[in-house]
Amino acid sequence: MAADVWSVTSYTELYRDGHACERWNMLHPSETPRVPWVTQQLKDVPGVFVAASDYCKVLPDSIDRWTPRKIRSLGTDGFGRSEDRAALREFFEVDARFVAVAALSELLKEGQIDAKVVQQAIKDLGIDPEKRNPATT
Repeated sequence: MAADVWSVTSYTELYRDGHACERWNMLHPSETPRVPWVTQQLKDVPGVFVAASDYCKVLPDSIDRWTPRKIRSLGTDGFGRSEDRAALREFFEVDARFVAVAALSELLKEGQIDAKVVQQAIKDLGIDPEKRNPATT
């Protein structure tokens, strides 16, 4: 299975662009509608979208309305929980292991893989499915 990795330098700018396009389209109903940049970039991209960030989940969630499919957002919704980035990402479940499981989970939702694949990945990656939710800790 293959994956593409995209880098987002500013969710805020993508958010502003999306709203600017919507505003322009509302005020120019007889013109060709403008399309947000993120929509243009992702329109033909196959697969699922997983956004992993060292910031809050709300940032990738803020552009979800302009992507072809729902974004599964992973983020560090909290503070003061670790001494370095690796520990932060592990605690808030945004490290490579959780990115992989999130992608598999989304593929499962779309009916592209079996639940056993996700279960095996959770086991192989050493993830405790009963770990306390870091967003509520």
